[in-house]
Parts: sequence; C-alpha cells; structure tokens
Amino acid sequence: MKLILAVVEDDDATVLMDALIDNNFSATKLASTGGFLLRGNTTLLIGVHDQQVDEVLRIIRRVCVRRKKLLPQAPAEIPTSVAMPMEIESGGATVWVLDVDQFHKI
Repeated sequence: MKLILAVVEDDDATVLMDALIDNNFSATKLASTGGFLLRGNTTLLIGVHDQQVDEVLRIIRRVCVRRKKLLPQAPAEIPTSVAMPMEIESGGATVWVLDVDQFHKI
C-alpha cells in the first residue's frame, strides 16, 4: 500500500479531486500554505494499492499542468524599486509516494 501526498495549487485542487473521484480514488484534502510567494495551496492525501500509483500520477500530471501567470505587481515579499508586473510559473504538483506499513479504518 502507498500514500501519495500531492501539494497542488488551490486553482487545481477541485478539478483534481473531481478527476480522482471520477476514477474511483478517494483523497483527504488539507489546506496549506507555502512556496516562493506564500500563496495558498492544497495538500491531498491519497491512499492506494501499489499497482494504482501510476494511474494516480497520470491523473495528477493531466490536471496540474505548469503555466505562466502575470502578477499585476510584484508582491511585497519581493523588494523592487519599481512596481512592475511580474511573470511567474504556477501550477504543477509536488508529489511524494510513501510506503504504508499499516492502514486502519476505525
């Protein structure tokens, strides 16, 4: 058994949850914050059998694509002398696949 931890952008979380449910996977959704711009993201905990890991990873890759965004102004965390729009890369996912020694549903 495996536990997949997937940290995704908030914008992708609902679509990813729907895609997982459509493919008969369940997940626990946790709100989280982090990354370069300290923007909101979502951490999903997905428990699967070993042979299902590749299918879940395919779903995550399909839904959580990297894309460029234009921020109207650099955030306050980034000191600049001129307030200019800033292009950032967002989306995608950070994923860990962990072995599970035991699983209990109590």
